Amino acid sequence: FLNGTLADLHDPSLLKGMREAGQCLFQKIGQRVKIRIIGDYDVDGVCSAYILLRGLRLLGADVDTVIPHRMKDGYGLNDHLIEQAKEDGIDTILTCDNGIAAADQICLANTCGMTVVVTDHHEVPYEEQEGERIYRLPPAAVVIDPKQEDCPYPYKQICGAVVAYKLIRYLFREAQKIHWTGRGGEPVDEQAVQALLQELLSFTALATVCDVMELRDENRILVREGLKEMAKTTNYGLKALLQVNDLYGKPLTPYHAGFVIGPCLNATGRLDTAKRALELFDASSIEEAALIASDLKSMNESRKQMTEDGVKLATQQVEQELSGDDILVVYLPDCHESLAGIIAGRIRERYNKPVFVLTDSIDGVKGSGRSIEAYSMFEEMSKCKELYTKYGGHPMAAGLSLPKENVEKFRTFLNEHTTLTEEDFIPKITIDVPMPIGYVTEHLIEELSVLEPFGKGNEKPLFAEKNLNILSMRILGKNRNTLKMQVRSQHGTVMNALYFGDIEQILTYIMQKHGESETEKCFQGQENAVTLSFIYYPSVNEYRGRKSLQMIISHYC
Repeated sequence: FLNGTLADLHDPSLLKGMREAGQCLFQKIGQRVKIRIIGDYDVDGVCSAYILLRGLRLLGADVDTVIPHRMKDGYGLNDHLIEQAKEDGIDTILTCDNGIAAADQICLANTCGMTVVVTDHHEVPYEEQEGERIYRLPPAAVVIDPKQEDCPYPYKQICGAVVAYKLIRYLFREAQKIHWTGRGGEPVDEQAVQALLQELLSFTALATVCDVMELRDENRILVREGLKEMAKTTNYGLKALLQVNDLYGKPLTPYHAGFVIGPCLNATGRLDTAKRALELFDASSIEEAALIASDLKSMNESRKQMTEDGVKLATQQVEQELSGDDILVVYLPDCHESLAGIIAGRIRERYNKPVFVLTDSIDGVKGSGRSIEAYSMFEEMSKCKELYTKYGGHPMAAGLSLPKENVEKFRTFLNEHTTLTEEDFIPKITIDVPMPIGYVTEHLIEELSVLEPFGKGNEKPLFAEKNLNILSMRILGKNRNTLKMQVRSQHGTVMNALYFGDIEQILTYIMQKHGESETEKCFQGQENAVTLSFIYYPSVNEYRGRKSLQMIISHYC
């Protein structure tokens, strides 16, 4: 856990179907038939496609890629993409980050005389028969997916890009064994192979973080080593994207991958086409890459503004029309449908209630839901399935389509049949250690750093201290989204504290608790009676060569 290296990664051949996929792809490359990689429009799908594209190219394949359009194509394989592949003379389709649930589309491809190899990481579809689950694999020539029931791979929680990376590693290893020659008849350059495998680590790390995989087992190793590689990447596109976000050459964390770089890539899949993200990674010059990276950053800024506007409208609707509802069904007809899930998540965080955000689409109303621990969203939705044209999901999130006339019926049904209680709406935070800020030292922070990278499945430890006096505070940032405070503990320790959450909300809370006059004293740096209890994580702030300890606040009361 603490000291794993790349040598500790699991053997790719342990993935069920890996040997068969290798045999199939070497045969197809040797026959010089056209191979098409079909990915997905999110970060994992784009990274998976890029990994396969670069690896197969180096082996001499005649290969191209298609990324489905979120609005026109929807997720993964569909009939249109199969028919297009047939028209383009494609012999073999290689999926990544999708395909495990595309049985009908793969049947169509088979009928068209194409070979399909599936690489995926999602759950295998199943049917319940007499209380037993019968798993249904698609009729592909080969399926690689660690979630297959009889797959012996020791760690199942890898993303699509890692599955793709495992396939490329396996192909390179086999190519060396069989003395494979590329298109020009020359042996594959071993130095080029090693350089590419090193470069591709960045994309496994990016996809693992952005697909919210648990940072355990080999995911920890891939993310830690991949982020180091990313910081000094020679990939024109990734380098340009880091540069426009002022990150190139700096130490990178999962935060940078998940909340800075990832959203720029996702924005193009939401508002335009994810092909732009793939073009960025595959750019042949720094000038081309810089142009695309700048476009992606601008698109993400637009996406953020559209999200903020949507959150404001949703909040107004909740406050004015839905305040008595346990299940919030927010209808924003003009909202971009790709932003519904993000807005639902933000409203869920604000009210700690299950939230659906619905918007008009070409064929009725579409929406996304985000839930709380006490409410199994998919299960509750299933009780009124007759209202939808399509729906799916799991306990914490869901998606649905329904006719416009059913929107109010949907809201009414969920609220009339809910079993949630007032206690369910109280957010519960579990801390690891109640720790006075006087215990914080640089040495302690260095020791905690060995637990990195932090993320899902390996969250940052949470510390807490009660009744800290707020000596001063001021709002920072171009968007006024940071509250900087100086706090003093009951034992006299003084430390800086930063809060990056909803600034308006925390200031309203302080005013309601201590009054406007005492709050104003905080802004003036005057002696005051304002005290708050904080959940925090300690960090070191370095400015102009000087280091100081500070708290990063996650929650307050």
